[in-house]
Amino acid sequence: MSTHPSRPAEQWAGIITEAYAAKTRPPLTRQLVDEVRDIVAETLKDVEAADIPDAEWCERVNLILDRSEMSLHAAVGPRLAAIDDAAGIALMVHRSEAGRPLRAFGGQ
Repeated sequence: MSTHPSRPAEQWAGIITEAYAAKTRPPLTRQLVDEVRDIVAETLKDVEAADIPDAEWCERVNLILDRSEMSLHAAVGPRLAAIDDAAGIALMVHRSEAGRPLRAFGGQ
């Protein structure tokens, strides 16, 4: 991607999706992880083509994660906070209310 040139969109999608899936509860099946990765990759390709700044880059990925969770009606996972281009990692943070991470099956 233009703002993260060290890896192609597909590789970043894999990194982000694995970081997301590692902290999502209840755990995602391998099929769901693959589906999320494909959707994230598609989004990252669009972001790359539009030369989107970093802040909006994360927002776009997080919108996709929101939509994925809404379609599952039960999974809750972290959101992308930043990309460490040099280390090749996605920095994830849990969404929270009242200082506590959100939980699946009914919120707080």
